[in-house]
Amino acid sequence: MSGKVVYDFPSGENLRGFFKKIKKLIPILILLLLIAIFSLDSFYTIKEQEQAVVITFGKAKTVKDAGLHLKIPLIQKVEKVDTTIKGFPIGYDEYTNETVESEAVMITRDFNFVNVDFFVEYKVADPVKFLYASSDPVTILKNIAQSNIRTIVGSFDVDSVITDGKYEIQSKIKEAIIENLMEHDIGLMLINITIQDSEPPTSEVMEAFKSVETAKQGKETAINNANKYRNEKLPQAKAEVDKILQQAESTKAKRINEAEAAVARFNEMYKEYKKYPLVTKERMFYEAMEDILPSLKVIIDSGDGNINKFLPLGPIMEGGSANE
Repeated sequence: MSGKVVYDFPSGENLRGFFKKIKKLIPILILLLLIAIFSLDSFYTIKEQEQAVVITFGKAKTVKDAGLHLKIPLIQKVEKVDTTIKGFPIGYDEYTNETVESEAVMITRDFNFVNVDFFVEYKVADPVKFLYASSDPVTILKNIAQSNIRTIVGSFDVDSVITDGKYEIQSKIKEAIIENLMEHDIGLMLINITIQDSEPPTSEVMEAFKSVETAKQGKETAINNANKYRNEKLPQAKAEVDKILQQAESTKAKRINEAEAAVARFNEMYKEYKKYPLVTKERMFYEAMEDILPSLKVIIDSGDGNINKFLPLGPIMEGGSANE
């Protein structure tokens, strides 16, 4: 038995009536939708460990009370901030627990390497500053912590870092970080910082450290040898300089005395010359000859270039013979 499906379409008048009813309902539906939207955007809830920052025309206000709160739709914006205590590691990966050498390896006061792991605990103290004072306040806190950790660990010897100096190191680092956070004013509060572990570095780092120590000792040896050489040579050089200066002073005094004596003799001779010019000239001539003639030799040449005799005047002046 076969059947036919019969469709009963509404007539034209029924369709027009249906659409008239829909047109009347559209404004009511729009109104209900707007009421629903405004109702949903007019309330917000704050949990126990949260604070809200309400921004109204660019002005931020903190809301701390937990519960349901009212806000102006489309005008006020709400940012929620988690105020629970949070933390991050320095020196190791908190998921794999593997050492991060770039953060963990440090140099102590006595020039030793050491691996130190820290855990930093913090919370949001000012939600407005946390959201708007910097782009990444947690990263800033981590950088501040790392900087102070390296500075303070570097002021202790390796034994203190590994054994009995941990509490003092933690205390000093905490004080330094709190002071820096107050200066930066990024809305975060340091709760605590603790040393998780401290131990000597890996064998690779130890080898590098030994190389550094060897170079350091070589440098000190070279400096000591240079200082020793300087200490040996410097007194000798100073003594030589003193000797040369003394000789120069002595020669200077001698030359001055000789020059003064020569001037005095000249002045005396000049006085005598002014009194008795002729007699003084003759006396000076004879005195000069007495000094010169003993050292003179007379050479007699026959005229053909051959030397015949040497005639020293010394013996003659003494009354002797030239052939003696």
